[in-house]
Amino acid sequence: MFELPEIITLARQINETLKGKSIRNGQLGNSPHKFVWYNRSHKEFSELTKGKTICETWAKGRWLFIPLHPGYVLLLGECGGKVLYHPPGSKVPKKYHLYILFEDDSFFTATTRMWGAMELYEEGQEQDRKYVKDMRTTPIEPDFTYDYFCALIDTLTTGKKRSAKGLLTQDQIIPGLGNAIAQDILFRASLHPKHPISDISTSQKRVLYDAILNTVQEVIELGGRYDEYDLYNQPGNYVRLMDKNTVGHPCPKCGSNIEKIKYLGGTCYFCPNCQN
Repeated sequence: MFELPEIITLARQINETLKGKSIRNGQLGNSPHKFVWYNRSHKEFSELTKGKTICETWAKGRWLFIPLHPGYVLLLGECGGKVLYHPPGSKVPKKYHLYILFEDDSFFTATTRMWGAMELYEEGQEQDRKYVKDMRTTPIEPDFTYDYFCALIDTLTTGKKRSAKGLLTQDQIIPGLGNAIAQDILFRASLHPKHPISDISTSQKRVLYDAILNTVQEVIELGGRYDEYDLYNQPGNYVRLMDKNTVGHPCPKCGSNIEKIKYLGGTCYFCPNCQN
């Protein structure tokens, strides 16, 4: 699944490559997928996108906002898979969940492995979409300050019990983070995935806050994770410190063997010595 760094990378590349292109034909998927969410019929999507121009794209959380001038916004969110640019003369994939052909014969496709939204809104109405509306501040925004982060944790400790992993991955408390990037953040912060946030000390809050910012920024600078692909079908250059390939191997800090557990709907990778 794309997380914040991959979405940021895709937005930048769309602005580099697709901005200003005029749409000749837009189509929804040719391969049925019950977990791909559309809000338009095939006919509506084709009619509404024809002749529109791609404008400045932006990212927030795990969502891509692609304005189609005049009057519409294409919203892609919570997706895994591939979002690709195809130069003129390229072969159209046999299966896709979104296809946009431009006047210069280049085209854009999106496919998803698991689930995702591919929706077209009248400009402004995309902000009312569930998960977009009232989205909290993301780690790349100026308002994501240390004071904001501490206040966020304080508000969460008065409700249901949450763990360090839950803080990073559940309910989009910190939009854009997911299970993959959370593993490295927790490792850098020396926190076990099950560590209760109510027990995080003041000094640990600062370390965790810095780990979030530094990890997100590093993954962005490296163009995403090594097992996710950008607009040009190239993998990112960020190799995770904690993932399936490190299980049973020595911890880069202490040398203890990396372990894994199933927790909160996914696999966690951690050092039993460094993370507590």
